[in-house]
Amino acid sequence: MPYIKRAIESTISEVNKSYAAIILTGARQVGKSTTLRHLSESNRKEVTLDDLENRRIAQNDPELFLSIHKPPILIDEVQYAPQLFSRIKIEIDNVAAPGSFWMTGSQPFRLMKLAQESLAGRAAILHMSSLSQNEIYGNGNDKPFSFELNSLEERTEGKKAIDTAEQFERIWKGSLPGHISGQFPQRDIFYSSYLQTYISRDIKDMLTRVDSLRFTDFVRAAACRAGQMLNVHDIALDVNVNDDTAKRWLELLEKSDVIFYLRPFSNNLLKRTVKTPKMYFFDTGLVAYLTKYSTPDILMNGAINGALLENYVVSEIIKSYYNNGFEPVCHYYRDKDSKEIDLILESDGELHPIEIKKTASPPTEITGTFKLLDKSSVKRGAGAVICTKQELSAIDRNTFIVPVWMI
Repeated sequence: MPYIKRAIESTISEVNKSYAAIILTGARQVGKSTTLRHLSESNRKEVTLDDLENRRIAQNDPELFLSIHKPPILIDEVQYAPQLFSRIKIEIDNVAAPGSFWMTGSQPFRLMKLAQESLAGRAAILHMSSLSQNEIYGNGNDKPFSFELNSLEERTEGKKAIDTAEQFERIWKGSLPGHISGQFPQRDIFYSSYLQTYISRDIKDMLTRVDSLRFTDFVRAAACRAGQMLNVHDIALDVNVNDDTAKRWLELLEKSDVIFYLRPFSNNLLKRTVKTPKMYFFDTGLVAYLTKYSTPDILMNGAINGALLENYVVSEIIKSYYNNGFEPVCHYYRDKDSKEIDLILESDGELHPIEIKKTASPPTEITGTFKLLDKSSVKRGAGAVICTKQELSAIDRNTFIVPVWMI
């Protein structure tokens, strides 16, 4: 199948000039190995620790492993042999050349923790998500989402305006390369296999005893609440497990990059804000599959259409930062009077509020809650309403109306 150009390629190439080790983390099947393989020089050897013999040597004798597999090397699924990190540290301290060690791993939290313990300051750690909208439907050259007019206009390059129905088709199809590339065209079979592989390999590696069917039901119960404030007890009730088990399983979903949270914005001058995070999935196609929406049209008119559109927008904005090697600072706002701002992006000492709506004609009063941030000790900057309108517009000089397809 044709290779899909990834926006993170330029970031990888840049850090490869100065770091001897690069660790590319991310969920299973987002394209980590494929991307590094595409960027590899002809003399770079690839070794996967999915191979049990390679794994055994790497775990028991890291020095021998690196003697057999000399740099430059690409080590796939390196989380299975954290013993390698100490040996790689020695190699780097002995002046290993830039780009000597490329590594991937499908358990991002665990991998980052292990790497930071052994390779702090010696390895560039990059996060890779599933395909962004721009990688699939645009020119693939993502920049971090920002609120400058020139930057917003640049986001139209290589893209075409689409209507609401087409936007929900994108949400329904999802963003995993295996399906989007056409390699596995049957959507339901693809996502069913994806879940089975994820549970049998990642979950059972992190949790020795787990009922696969019940865990699948648990992921489905979580998917029904994508884009909403987290209620652990409700999810636990759906699958008949206790709250502690539900918390543990949610931690596994977060650690393996299936879900992520937006924490509520808090400030010592804003004392009435809620404390509960909102939960999102990185891939909306998985949510649509789990919640049994069989077509994009049914999803567009379904009960979770607004929440899933919000999920899509938030994940796309976060991907635009990850693709450039940045960690975005994002929150949402909700107070005890139920006043809410869907997303707050903190950048350059300013708070940028965002409302996300399915409508193509957002009313001007929709941004009234943005003024709540004026009570904060951090300056409020430009904001946006992201919606299904087809062209870039504005409510005023400080608030843009941004089509979802532009992100």
